[in-house]
Amino acid sequence: MNSPTESNLDFEVQSLDKESLHRTAEDSGWANKIKFLIAGALFGIILVKSEVISWFRIQEMFRLQSFHMYGVIGSAIVTAMICVQLIKRFDIKTLNGERIRITPKSFNKGQVYGGLLFGFGWALTGACPGPLFAQIGSGFTVIIVTLVSAIAGTWVYGWIRERLPH
Repeated sequence: MNSPTESNLDFEVQSLDKESLHRTAEDSGWANKIKFLIAGALFGIILVKSEVISWFRIQEMFRLQSFHMYGVIGSAIVTAMICVQLIKRFDIKTLNGERIRITPKSFNKGQVYGGLLFGFGWALTGACPGPLFAQIGSGFTVIIVTLVSAIAGTWVYGWIRERLPH
């Protein structure tokens, strides 16, 4: 079993100092939330237009019949790798001026089990957490069942987390 310090490394918790509490109070206004609503809507439009929310595209990927989804996922990984390297190399800060800390993660066997469970769920439902809302917004209301299941699964994980082999 990991030490108490190591077991909490996967949780990203903002420290509760006076400055961060003050900033959180400032950032909670409706005007500030509009930018996140716009960003989410644009992200949803991109997901719909690129067909990554399509159940048929997802099935093609899992049946190894099309490169489309692998290309999208691969380009996202390459983009993320480049961005992380730029953040580290140039010590880029957040819009609030805070230093971005990217802590190294250690591998454990639970990640394999979690990845397999996630992949099975993705293959069965044709949905992963990012596109769920875009699918619902596109009129695929049956995905509400998947959304509720994802929320329930997250809750169950949080409930049994301490008893799992990390």
